[in-house]
Amino acid sequence: MNYRFQIVLLFTLTFSFLTHLEGQDDDVYMIKKIHDEALGKGKAYPWLTDLCTKHGERIAGSPAYLGAANYTKDILAGIKGVQSYHQPCESSYWKRGAKEQVKIIGKNGKNIRLSALSLGNSVATPTEGITAEVIEVQSLDEVEKLGKEKISGKIVFYNRPMDPTQLRTFSAYGGAVDQRVYGPSKAAEFGAVAALVRSMTTSLDDFPHTGVTIYKDSLNKIPGIAISTLDAEKLSRAIKKGPVNVFLKTNCQTIGMKSAPTVIGEIKGSVFPEEIIVVGGHLDSWDVGQGAHDDGAGCIQSMEVLRLFTALGYQPKRTIRCVLFSNEENGLAGGRTYAKLSNEKNEFHLAALESDSGGFSPKGFSFEADTSVFKSYYKHVSKWLPLLESYGLHFEMGGSGADIGPLKSQKGLLIGLRPDSQRYFDFHHTANDRIENVNKRELELGAAAMASLIYLIDKYGIK
Repeated sequence: MNYRFQIVLLFTLTFSFLTHLEGQDDDVYMIKKIHDEALGKGKAYPWLTDLCTKHGERIAGSPAYLGAANYTKDILAGIKGVQSYHQPCESSYWKRGAKEQVKIIGKNGKNIRLSALSLGNSVATPTEGITAEVIEVQSLDEVEKLGKEKISGKIVFYNRPMDPTQLRTFSAYGGAVDQRVYGPSKAAEFGAVAALVRSMTTSLDDFPHTGVTIYKDSLNKIPGIAISTLDAEKLSRAIKKGPVNVFLKTNCQTIGMKSAPTVIGEIKGSVFPEEIIVVGGHLDSWDVGQGAHDDGAGCIQSMEVLRLFTALGYQPKRTIRCVLFSNEENGLAGGRTYAKLSNEKNEFHLAALESDSGGFSPKGFSFEADTSVFKSYYKHVSKWLPLLESYGLHFEMGGSGADIGPLKSQKGLLIGLRPDSQRYFDFHHTANDRIENVNKRELELGAAAMASLIYLIDKYGIK
């Protein structure tokens, strides 16, 4: 490419960019004001600090969850022009009980303790615990190939790591998490007495990662337990030297259905109140840590969007609704109940934006919708990209969020905030998911990015 051609191309691209922004000076100014308010006077970090330190371990149905639901409802009610309320929802309440005991039975009575957490919805061991030989596998398919002859009476140890070569850590997670979700059930199918699962993270650390496991109702249920990646390496090395017995003792149980309301706050639209734009996250977390990144950050960012609009005196044309969903972690009751009630009311969600990937630096948004409308929606919103690129944001096609997924049948636009995810699985579902591991500025930038996109959708629509 010669120098003269480069100059002409640069001039053409610059002219095209300026032409596109012509008439959008108000939008440039408004987006700048949103960021100035979020970064200079933002409430996201102090709100998240209170949520985490006063209402951590928010598993749906627990007293901590109910406290968080009341706290966030009150905060939303304190924002000028916002109506807040609880949407009734029930979820299955699972309780961990006493601390798990997992140890390698060593020679001469020298046992080696392993860092462990029961998987969500797991059954407990018998009162006396379980002691059995461990057999290591890399996949559910390997369990099937080994069959009952080699699996029966054993503890199955799933030790396939998340793929570190995947630049998208959520893709690596998706490629490994089947072991945790379906591993115990698959092991039970072939007569195993329990299942151990390598934690879902690319890090080598001593924090076990919990997360949901799902049983087939027709099978005998066996305990499912996650162990830290360092201990997974330790156990694997021991197995390579010869047969290894492990002792397990857990006390978890499913209590039954409990109240776990979804929290809603909204500003009614001044022109098209029947068109709803949702911004939200899930309020529940696992019962370890404080649920700071997963998903306290997303909830607080969504609340901050409403505060930013009122602080700047912006009156939305459409109804902007902040929804803090219940029970995403072990059932999705909040998202399903919300969509069911919305459909019964014949509501229309023009768009729904979910933040459930941590409070890290925002990198952009992913979009999806029913195939009958997606191309036209995506073409329309892509016109706004020049307004957001200077804030380091990009657009891509892809998934949105588990809680807003049930709204897809309404044929609105579903959106996911996409932060930098490289460190997300260092904290996900662990005792280390705490407020001190959230960066204040990165959290605020995420809220500002969300408010900026919601502002554009509200002002221009997507048709």
